Parts: sequence; structure tokens; C-alpha cells
Amino acid sequence: MPIDDDLAVELIGRTDHGRVATSMRAMPLLASARHVVMDGRVLLRMHRGWGYHRACAGNVVAYGTDNLGSARSGESLWSVQIVGRCETVEPTAAHREFFGPPPRLVDGEPFDPVYLGIEPQFSTVHSLDDGLERQFQHVL
Repeated sequence: MPIDDDLAVELIGRTDHGRVATSMRAMPLLASARHVVMDGRVLLRMHRGWGYHRACAGNVVAYGTDNLGSARSGESLWSVQIVGRCETVEPTAAHREFFGPPPRLVDGEPFDPVYLGIEPQFSTVHSLDDGLERQFQHVL
């Protein structure tokens, strides 16, 4: 199945949360984030209190999500990952609305949002059956 960044980003847009992977002090880091897709970019909202945004901003990160726990009956199972440069962004009020209401607390502390943007440079999509390939065969 031909994979392109547009398909990967479209699939990411079908979910609300994912995981960002980078390194922090030479150690691997995997952190959850809320995301939205805007103009072909993936925008992340994370808790500033974790400090993980400092390891992401200005670096190349991987971001992935899947429907493995949320697929409806008959829906193809898939996972997707994008890799790209991550930057701190200041979202517009309209962008913030797309994220929906923030959590009140994170790990017992008040949620303090920080926003990051990823411009996909490379992507992978995997499906666990041929349903995804059949679904997009007429599109590609």
C-alpha cells in the first residue's frame, strides 16, 4: 500500500490522543499528548509541568497513535507514526477550541498547557488486515 504523509496525517486526525517520542538527557522519552490536525500539521497540547516540551521543541520527534483499542466492529485496525521537526507554537483561539476543554488536573496538579507543532517529514502506516488497503485503494 503506498503511504504518504497526507494519509498518515488523515489517520492521526481520527484520534484525539497519541504519544510523542524523543530523548531527554540521552534517555528515551515517551509522553502522551492531545492533538489536532491543522493545515497538514499536527498540533500537540501537553502539560507544561512535566517539562517534556523542552525535550521536544527544536528537535526531531516521532508521534504516533492508533485505533487498536477503539476500532468499531468491521473497522480495520491501524497504527500510524510521523517523524518531523517539533517547535513550540502559540495557537490561535480557534485552534485552542479544536482541542476542546483541557483536563482540570494532571498528576494531581492544575493543568498548564503548552503547545507544540510537528511538520511531518516521514510517516509510516501499518494495518493488521487488508481493510485499510481496501478502504484507500480507490483514493490512492
